[in-house]
Amino acid sequence: MSKSNEDEVPENPLRRELPAEVSAAAEEPEPEKAEENGEPSLSGRQRLGKGLWPPRVSRAQLIVAVLLFGLGFGLAVQVASNSDGDSALRGARQEDLVRILDELDNRTQRLEDEKQGLEDQRTELENSSDQAEEARKQTVEKEKQLGILAGTVAAQGPGITLTIDDTKGTVKADMLLDAIQELRAAGAEAIQVNGVRVVAGTYLADSGSGVKVDGNKITQPYRFKVIGKPQDLEPALNIPGGVVQTLEKEQATVTVDRSTKIVVDALRPAERPDYARSSSR
Repeated sequence: MSKSNEDEVPENPLRRELPAEVSAAAEEPEPEKAEENGEPSLSGRQRLGKGLWPPRVSRAQLIVAVLLFGLGFGLAVQVASNSDGDSALRGARQEDLVRILDELDNRTQRLEDEKQGLEDQRTELENSSDQAEEARKQTVEKEKQLGILAGTVAAQGPGITLTIDDTKGTVKADMLLDAIQELRAAGAEAIQVNGVRVVAGTYLADSGSGVKVDGNKITQPYRFKVIGKPQDLEPALNIPGGVVQTLEKEQATVTVDRSTKIVVDALRPAERPDYARSSSR
């Protein structure tokens, strides 16, 4: 009896309990056994590819992808348009670039002068001993200025005469409107075209072989009388890709003459607004 007890092998403590993961792993069939069971064995790379393809795309991911595509397309279009807009300046001559910079400086200076004038008027009103009389004088002067802008008062001063000969009939209303807008941006204070006064509400439209300005038909040659600083007005028309070059591409002949005295005498009737009333009391 004692001898049989000595022959018993002691239980290995490491084999008493195995973790559940180890037990589960031990129960999984080996690759050879999987093949015997009819299931092909897959390598790690094959299992990774099978998990990634076909892709599982949710609705939210699809919406985000579409938005990102639209954003990228918009940025590409913006970059392309900026490149097209800058190409004219990159190909411009040095004197043309200097002229454009001078025009921008002149516009900035005009705004500064206007600001300074308003500040001076305020100072005069504050310091005048007879504020009522000073206010009356400024009101009369402002009325004259507004009359010039509204076209109800004749005006004269330095400026230019822009003449466009359109023998081919290729100049359209939008081209003349571009010329007006460019002149306004360059500081034009009074404009008339072939006897029609141009004001803030002026409109142009094509009309057969000519153009209508506020309903009045005009024909070539189109003659603009413009009051303003000639040193600003003429360069504004001659910038690369500007009014003059555009009209010359349409085979029109364009001439710009400076003058120390331009008379703008075409008048518009003072119209009383139907609904708008002054809010001052």
